[in-house]
Amino acid sequence: MSSNARNLNECLKTGGALADPDLDVKALLQAARQLKLAVYEVDCSRAKSKSAVLRAIANAVDFPEHFGGNLDALYDCLCDTVLDQPAGMVLALWQLHQDDPGLSGHAAAIAQVGEDVVEFARENGKAFTFVLDKADGAAEPGRTHSA
Repeated sequence: MSSNARNLNECLKTGGALADPDLDVKALLQAARQLKLAVYEVDCSRAKSKSAVLRAIANAVDFPEHFGGNLDALYDCLCDTVLDQPAGMVLALWQLHQDDPGLSGHAAAIAQVGEDVVEFARENGKAFTFVLDKADGAAEPGRTHSA
């Protein structure tokens, strides 16, 4: 096993944010599945506002109909989803338009929800890893990212 694969496995086991612009998507998905982590991929390429990103997450993760569409509800539903998984989960937000005017003020708050879920997962013996893939036109879901 290569050093990069070991590092990726360790990151997935402990949870947290993955923000490597050179992240190999195939390696990420393979490692997550080997660790029995549920993987939820969210295509944010068309989401240009906080509410659109939250809807994309809700659809990808299949949140309940009563999902409130705010950051508190996002936290609650992600925590419930983590608990439903044997080992934990990976949430990958592909092509997130963090710098767009409708989303730039909310991207940090969405990331903070991710960090809060990481702590919740750890407290409950699970792993939660999230990827915030910045939209730059170069990377696409399912493709190896390269600099």
